[in-house]
Amino acid sequence: MNTQRLESVVKRYEELSAQVFDPKVIADVATWTKIVKEQKSLEPIVETYESLKKAEDDLKQAREIIASETDPEMRALAEEEEAEKREEVQKKENELKILLLPADPDDNKDIIMEIRGGAGGDEAALFAAELMRMYKMFAQANRWKVEDIDVNETELGGVKEAVFSISGENVYSKLKFESGVHRVQRVPETETQGRIHTSTVTVAVLPQVEDVNVEINEKDLKIDTYRSGGAGGQHVNKTDSAVRMTHLPTGIVVQCQDERSQIKNREKAMRVLKSKLYDLMKREAEEKYASGRRSQVGTGDRSERIRTYNFPQGRVTDHRIGLTLHSLDTFLNGDIGEMTEGLRIADQTAKLNSDGL
Repeated sequence: MNTQRLESVVKRYEELSAQVFDPKVIADVATWTKIVKEQKSLEPIVETYESLKKAEDDLKQAREIIASETDPEMRALAEEEEAEKREEVQKKENELKILLLPADPDDNKDIIMEIRGGAGGDEAALFAAELMRMYKMFAQANRWKVEDIDVNETELGGVKEAVFSISGENVYSKLKFESGVHRVQRVPETETQGRIHTSTVTVAVLPQVEDVNVEINEKDLKIDTYRSGGAGGQHVNKTDSAVRMTHLPTGIVVQCQDERSQIKNREKAMRVLKSKLYDLMKREAEEKYASGRRSQVGTGDRSERIRTYNFPQGRVTDHRIGLTLHSLDTFLNGDIGEMTEGLRIADQTAKLNSDGL
């Protein structure tokens, strides 16, 4: 283990812990929040390192007893202790290797999530609505904040497109692997002969960015306003409060009609646009990165089929890690933690292997 690096982490953690209680820092909410986030991100490393040092001390003591003990019974007990502590040291070292992997700088960011019905018409739109509900329930279970930005509903209760934000602790790190094509296999309610139909829904997870990450020139924007509308053409608002924003250099189009205020809709649309531009820049940078070092859980490409929801068999399968859960009902009720954790572990394992650690 790189002891020097670990000691520098401990030193930084202690500095941050002191700053958290500094009145001058507390007075600046933005700075205090940033410090607390960094402190929490280092806490698992510090705690695991302390556990490792204790286990190493215990291992050393057990070996000293084995070397000096003449009583067979006491020696046998020391040998058992030595084996246990040797295993614990190895376990803690492996945990630290994972914790010391280069962190995704976006892991602690909030997200913009986009869900769109794909192939399958009304059935795809209905499943898009179920996925939106699933992610919102998962967010609720994690005590995250959800805010609708633009939801385009159908007359049957489905969703053609839904854009919403999720804010909280480590949101992106837990949901970043949800980007891709989600496939559903089931018998639609309108199907009279009981045939199973296959439909698709596209999910995109974008990290929300601060102003310092993305700069947008006002001259590069085309902004249109229109009346907010609901399913069936029912107007939510009689004024031109909805906003459509086009970024001319890239052709990216975003819109927001959730708020009654045009100003608020414009602010939300700008948040989405910045996240999309940041995502575009990030993807372009990743394309230059060696393909062999990409994680086995995928690149997050929206055209990549990542998961199948099979209703007749009551199962959900993630094709990237080969994990199948026979609990589709609870999964769609937001109980997706086992899947997201499996994806996170697979990603870490792939990184460890590629780095030769």
